[in-house]
Amino acid sequence: MLRNFLDKIKPSFEKGGKLHFLHSTFEAFESFLYVPDKVTSSGCHVRDALDMKRTMITVVLALVPCFLFGIYNVGYMHYSTLGQDMGFWSYFWFGCTKVLPMLIVTYVVGLGIEFIFAQVRGHEVNEGFLVSGFLIPLICPPDVPLWMLAVATAFAVIIGKEVFGGTGMNVWNPALLARAFLFFAYPSQMSGDNVWVADAVSGPTSLSNIAAGQMDAVPQLSELFWGLIPGSVGETSKFCILIGAVILLWSGIGSFRIMFSTLVGGVLMAWIGGLAGSTDASVLQHILSGGFLFGLVFMATDPVTSAQTQTGKLIFGFLLGMMAILIRIYNPAYPEGMMLAILLMNTFAPLIDYLVVGRNKARRRKRLTLAMKKQNA
Repeated sequence: MLRNFLDKIKPSFEKGGKLHFLHSTFEAFESFLYVPDKVTSSGCHVRDALDMKRTMITVVLALVPCFLFGIYNVGYMHYSTLGQDMGFWSYFWFGCTKVLPMLIVTYVVGLGIEFIFAQVRGHEVNEGFLVSGFLIPLICPPDVPLWMLAVATAFAVIIGKEVFGGTGMNVWNPALLARAFLFFAYPSQMSGDNVWVADAVSGPTSLSNIAAGQMDAVPQLSELFWGLIPGSVGETSKFCILIGAVILLWSGIGSFRIMFSTLVGGVLMAWIGGLAGSTDASVLQHILSGGFLFGLVFMATDPVTSAQTQTGKLIFGFLLGMMAILIRIYNPAYPEGMMLAILLMNTFAPLIDYLVVGRNKARRRKRLTLAMKKQNA
C-alpha cells in the first residue's frame, strides 16, 4: 500500500510536475524506505551491493550498544549521585528523558539544513548525516543545553560539510567539529574537567583526576571497562565500543589498519610518558579513560576524513594515537586529547596520502629505470 501511494504521487515530484522543486526531498524519503530502482545503462561500472546507505546504517547499528548503555548510565549516575537505588527501568527511563531530546534536536537541525541545501542545489540528500547526527549526542555530556546543541550542529553541517560540497568532500569530521565548537564557544558550560552526573551536580572525570595526579580517585580498570562512570553519553562503556568495533571490522566498514595503528601509537606514548615520569597513570588507564577508544573506533576510521592509502592509514593512525596521549599528558588545561588529535590528523590526512603516493611513484620510476638499463645492456 505504501509503495502504491509513493508511485501515485511520484510524477508530481518529477521534472515537469507541480512539486518538482521538492524532488530531492521526495527522493530522500523514498530511498530511505525502499532500495532505489536506478540502474546503470552505459559505460564501465563496478557493481557492488555496498552503497552509501548500507555503509551508514551499518555504522549506526554499531553505535546502538553505546547509545543504549549511555541512556542507562545517565540514569544510573543521576540516582547514584543522589544515593537512590531505583532499578533498571527507572535508570533507563530517566536516561531517555535526557538523551532522546538531544538526538531529536540534532537530527531535526542537521537534516533540516541538509534538505535545504539539497533543494537549493538541486541535488539528492546525502546520507552522511545519519551517522554524524547519531554521533554528536554520544560525544556530548547529557546536560548540554539543547539550544547550544542546535547551534553546534548547524555549525558542523554548514561550515564542516556544506561549504566543502557536502558528504564526501568535508575535511574534518562533522561530529567532532560540533563538539569542538561547543568546547571553545561555551567553555564555562562545557568544562573539560567536570561532567554532569545529575541535575545541578558535577563530578570529575577519570581524565581530570589523572591530570591532577589524584590516582586514588581514578576508577578501577573494571569500572573503566564496563562504563558505569561519569562521562559523555556514549564514551564510557569500552565493552560496548568493542562490540561496535567487531561489527565495523566484520562488515569491512571500519579500517583495521587505522584502529590498530592508533592503539599502538597511544600505547607507545602512554608508556613513554610513564617512563619519563610525566604521568602517574598506567597504559591501560590512559587507553580505557575518556574517549580514546570511542574516537579510535568510530571517528578515526571515517573514510572521508582519514587517510585513503593503505600505508597512509598506518601513519595516520599511529600519529593520531601518539598525539592524543601527548596532549593529555603535557597539556594540563585539556585532559582529553582525542578530539583535537583527530581534527589535527584530519587536516594532515591529504598530505600523508600525497607523500605516500609520491613515494610509490618514485619507487616505480626507479624500477622502470633499472629495467630499461638492463634491457639496453
